[in-house]
Amino acid sequence: MARKEEIIVGLDVGTHKVVAIVGEVKSDGGIDIIGVGTSASNGIRKGVVVNVNETMEAIQRAVHEAELMAGCTVNAVYVSVSGKDLKSFNNRGVVAVQNREVTEMDVQRVLENAKAVQIPADRTILHTVPQEFLVDDNDGIRYPIGISGVRLQVNVHIITALNSGVQNVVQCAERAGLHVLKSSAEMLASGRAVLEDDEKELGVVLVDIGGGTTDIAIYHNGFVVHSAVLPVGGDHITNDIAVGLRTPKAEAERIKIQHGCALSTMVTDDENIEVACVGGREPIVRKRKLLCDIVEPRMEEIYRLIEREIQASNFADVLGSGVVITGGTALLPGCAELGEDVLGLPVRVGYPRQVGGLRDMINSPVFSTALGLVLQGCDDENETAKDAGRSRRASAKAAKAAGNGFSARIKDWLREVF
Repeated sequence: MARKEEIIVGLDVGTHKVVAIVGEVKSDGGIDIIGVGTSASNGIRKGVVVNVNETMEAIQRAVHEAELMAGCTVNAVYVSVSGKDLKSFNNRGVVAVQNREVTEMDVQRVLENAKAVQIPADRTILHTVPQEFLVDDNDGIRYPIGISGVRLQVNVHIITALNSGVQNVVQCAERAGLHVLKSSAEMLASGRAVLEDDEKELGVVLVDIGGGTTDIAIYHNGFVVHSAVLPVGGDHITNDIAVGLRTPKAEAERIKIQHGCALSTMVTDDENIEVACVGGREPIVRKRKLLCDIVEPRMEEIYRLIEREIQASNFADVLGSGVVITGGTALLPGCAELGEDVLGLPVRVGYPRQVGGLRDMINSPVFSTALGLVLQGCDDENETAKDAGRSRRASAKAAKAAGNGFSARIKDWLREVF
């Protein structure tokens, strides 16, 4: 059984299901996946908790399944936050460093200065993501410690959320017997799991199309420069199928997953599907092309909204890597091809990466957010270990300096006596 300190757990509380992934930290700082659990949930709508008990029970089921597979007990988790109430903006902070080398404390001061913005009382800052540091007139600096100058500046991307939205998700996890180490915006977690570093450098749009929302994050020069949440997702496609084919919603979801296609041109006229009818009547046979004629316009609408968000961000001209789509809806055949037609950019489907262990079990866009939370947790723990190491080295240096000073005083005293 793995030791508690070696375990990192990501908990994705989504509209349709809760996903728990257990990762074990390797000696080289990497991650092996050792447990996966999923559970259907009806307690979330458009990323917002609407039923605490149902959400809590879904969390318990998913975590218990992951625990059994991993052979360990889960006590603490990193959890995702989504919903149309997530808002973001860019800001900057400036502090004086008085013509000396920038220290770690200076970096903390300038980040706190960047966070000192007025936001409504019912909102909280979820993330403050550094984009670049500037020392005097030198820009594009990623690690300013040790650089000499008079003024230190940082440009940041700030994501805020409703206090109630975050608290409700945390409350559900705590009622399930878990301690929440950190809450993370869904688009950042998914981006951590599926994006390559060179894509972030050249400019890329991360699009996570979930059940109730579509989460967007735009990266340029390696960092997030814009993020947004659209209140549309796979559920809207399902609802259209239910109405168009006159079938229950659960059956519409099944049909979408098994037979759906985002491009009707990819489907032939002779393909048929069986559709269950409302009220227990006998199933009927429909053309698969009819299903795709329902799915394609809704997917095109989602892409049009994404296009509008990209244009509003003012970063549409620096997207050298195009678009990466992930989330359950990205599994629809033709989804990437339709995206290229609508957006005029290269589009690929993002699959989880950078892990070992049970990687085949999570090799689906459905698991992107949960895995991203695990990777973010690993990043945090590695950074904490580095900070502890720097603190120990600083303490040792100070102790050595103090010891040298004491030795010098002893020598001076001995010279005076003898």
